[in-house]
Amino acid sequence: MALLEIRNIHKAFDGVGVLKGVDLTVNKGDVIAILGPSGSGKTTLLRCINYLETADQGTMVFGGKEYDLAHTSKKDIAAIRRRTGFVFQNYNLFRNKTALQNVTLGLTVVRKINKAEADRIGREMLKRVGMEGKENSYPIQLSGGQQQRVAIARALAADPEIIYFDEPTSALDPELIGEVLNVMRKLAEEGMTMIVVTHEMSFAKDVSSHVIFMEGGNIVEEGSSKEFFENPKKERTREFLRMENVR
Repeated sequence: MALLEIRNIHKAFDGVGVLKGVDLTVNKGDVIAILGPSGSGKTTLLRCINYLETADQGTMVFGGKEYDLAHTSKKDIAAIRRRTGFVFQNYNLFRNKTALQNVTLGLTVVRKINKAEADRIGREMLKRVGMEGKENSYPIQLSGGQQQRVAIARALAADPEIIYFDEPTSALDPELIGEVLNVMRKLAEEGMTMIVVTHEMSFAKDVSSHVIFMEGGNIVEEGSSKEFFENPKKERTREFLRMENVR
């Protein structure tokens, strides 16, 4: 049984359709890269799945339970979010809190875990993303890559079944991108289920198991990473890959 299924998701802003009936199936351990030009609906899809935006229409099956994406209760949304992680493009760290405090806040406030246990988990997660020794540093003292790794540690602290990444490297200087992608590569090797909206073709090609190419609110093409890059079926896909210097 799939871990996550999305069916016929629609979303419009000011009458302009951004998602036009998208379907998505995610199995445990999948690393799905969502590619496409700006404005194709990639980020909106991710935000609707995690209820950061409310879809106009569509259903989601998660953990064997079906939800109406347009009418999900706050209680159900909270329950779903407890089982998922979200890594934002711009880190979304609290500037007045240390790296460790940023990681543990959700554990103590939302999950009511005692501080000592939360700190143990937080330190373990920071070590997991290569941020050992930076527990007491504030975001302003960290590079963009380090801040994003703290954000990944925060997502991991909740022991999620799936993590959503929204352009996790697009706000970084080129020399810092590798350190974040290396963490994500390691998570993939460990079997973490991930959906990654990205422009990083090397990650999509070398790390993801499945690729989805979107344009105009629709899925143009999807398939295994190997098939997508080595034998794309649609001319529009081939054109996109040529523009990205992949082919």
